Amino acid sequence: MKIYLSVRKGQQSKKNAEKGKPKMNSLFLMYHNEETKKRTYEFLRLYLYDKPKNFLEKEHNKETEQLAEAIRAQKILDIQSRKHGFVSSVNGKIGFLEYFKLMVEKKSDSNGNYGNWLSTLKHLTNFCKGNDIQLSKVDDTFLESFKIYLLTNKISSRNGKLSQNSALSYFNKVRTSLKEAYQTKMIAENPINRVKGIKEKESNRQYLTLDELQKLVKTDCDYPIMKDAFIFSSLTGLRFSDIKSLKWKNITYDSQNGYIIKFTQQKTKGVENLPISEQAIRIIGERKHDDDFVFSSLIYSAYHNKILHKWIEKAGIDKHITFHCARHSFATLQLTMNIDIYTVSKLLGHRHLKTTEIYAKVIDKKKINAVANMPDLNL
Repeated sequence: MKIYLSVRKGQQSKKNAEKGKPKMNSLFLMYHNEETKKRTYEFLRLYLYDKPKNFLEKEHNKETEQLAEAIRAQKILDIQSRKHGFVSSVNGKIGFLEYFKLMVEKKSDSNGNYGNWLSTLKHLTNFCKGNDIQLSKVDDTFLESFKIYLLTNKISSRNGKLSQNSALSYFNKVRTSLKEAYQTKMIAENPINRVKGIKEKESNRQYLTLDELQKLVKTDCDYPIMKDAFIFSSLTGLRFSDIKSLKWKNITYDSQNGYIIKFTQQKTKGVENLPISEQAIRIIGERKHDDDFVFSSLIYSAYHNKILHKWIEKAGIDKHITFHCARHSFATLQLTMNIDIYTVSKLLGHRHLKTTEIYAKVIDKKKINAVANMPDLNL
């Protein structure tokens, strides 16, 4: 890998020219992989005067070029260190909050995960009270303290503190970030290996029965497209993020396999081929252009969540239902109809069967309740 320092000539806008602002050029690094012949670029956000007119502007250019060369030299050192199995001491000096923020930015294109990473960053910032800590100095004491903070502090205005599973989710984001830092040789060891994780608490997943879904189909909703998307999710098991990003080109048909949705999960990035029923196809209506979104104007917010609750209540259903409960409903209905758990796991796009087993426990509870509610036979 070779790294070159280059300059991109800037284009001065007419507005800036009229204001007398000087034309600036941008410095960037070009990474040339000699094996693959591929080139990548990294802009340094450093700028040079295109035509320096005085001593100050010339000095600015000189010092900026020296800084850019120092950055290039450090990049070369980092690459060589990783190549020979060494950990760069300079990389470890980056602030942990700063490093985690970069991780969050990487997740910005992930609808299903970005919000969770962003929330973790906010909790980390509050925990550190705005004072950053070097990445290389994050140890088991720091992590144990953060874990206690998540589990015990009143950091959620809704119910006083975070749920145990929310704390687990946030702590796992920190785990992932440290694992990547270790794998990219930014730190010499991974301190998370010395810290016990937060145990997942079995949650009471809310779902709708077949009878309740039929009631919803017959009940009008003030936001019709959300009603269609919710029922579609109940029939396919798709998450909201996957439904929102679904395009017509993702839906194919052949006489042997019927309708198939080919898509990449927004949350896991797993590539899926999901068979869907003609009933689900009837919900989405007439096919449009391949690059059009199937649910083009679908939005989900706190306001739309209220509309959803109003629709549920109007149907005579006394349950706290969110959009994601449609996916739960699909899973429990499949298991109730004696579809094997492995098949249901594949339909939901789960990576691990353990995740699907949560729904199997829901079905077991239904069986227990059914036996408990047997009428008295007056024996």
